[in-house]
Amino acid sequence: MSHSTAEKLVYMANQIATAFSAQKHAEAVEATRIHIQKFWDPRMRSKIAEHIAHGGEGLSPIAKEALEGLKAAKAA
Repeated sequence: MSHSTAEKLVYMANQIATAFSAQKHAEAVEATRIHIQKFWDPRMRSKIAEHIAHGGEGLSPIAKEALEGLKAAKAA
């Protein structure tokens, strides 16, 4: 995965998380997870999952938790 692609996806995930950050933490995480699940292309979700697997550098706590929840939901 290109470093710039990862940077763009991290930026986008953080922007989404910021948009929901006024909510309680758990609600912000869930809203971020749902938004990414609904609106991101499967390739984007796959690439950000790779980034998470390598530590998730640069992701805000809300974004990281949401993306980890997305991975867990997919596995279930």
